[in-house]
Amino acid sequence: METRLKDFETRLEDSETRLQDSETRLKDSETRLKDSETRLKDSETRLKDSETRLQDSETRLKDTETRLKDSETRLKDSETRLEDSETRLKASENQIMELRNKERTKVIFSAAVGTEGAIGPFNTDTTLTYTRVITNIGYGYSPSTGVFAAPFAGVYYFSFFFHAGGEHRALLKLYKNNEHIVEAHDHRSEFDTADNGGNAAFLQLQRGDQVYVRLAANTHVYGSSYPTTFSGFLVTQM
Repeated sequence: METRLKDFETRLEDSETRLQDSETRLKDSETRLKDSETRLKDSETRLKDSETRLQDSETRLKDTETRLKDSETRLKDSETRLEDSETRLKASENQIMELRNKERTKVIFSAAVGTEGAIGPFNTDTTLTYTRVITNIGYGYSPSTGVFAAPFAGVYYFSFFFHAGGEHRALLKLYKNNEHIVEAHDHRSEFDTADNGGNAAFLQLQRGDQVYVRLAANTHVYGSSYPTTFSGFLVTQM
């Protein structure tokens, strides 16, 4: 009987020991569970924070994309305005160049026979030299030769006038290269002591073409700084 009682007590002690161990393990599990719950809450909190930050990032991203689209729209508008400005600038530059070219292509001259007294008569036709230069824009006229050389192709207007004594015949001829174009003349008169005459013509010239006035053989004009003149100007380029 005592043997059984001891065995029972031994078994009881073992059960108590095992119970204590189970309680210890249970407490450890509860501690670990609480730690896991704490860590879970912390993870959930961090997850919520991450989600909040993600939503904020998405909001900021959308705002940035909206601002980027607005910037791209403004950039396209600026580029369009820039292209328009460049087009207008080119047009202005072309106009300026055209005006400068017009300034460069101005050709105007006017000159008078500077010699005082009668010029002629000569035995042959003689080119008159108008030595008193009044205007020579473009430098097409040469006072040393009396010849105008066209610096540009175009249509030019030429005029020439003379003064002469009525007792002598007068005849001036306008030439283009070697071609007789027009003339102005006056017959001899015993009653008319002085005469004035002239003529004009539009001529289409190529660059380098020459225009000049010739005094016909056996005729004369009166030379001075004022009445006997030769003039011309470029009307339009061709």
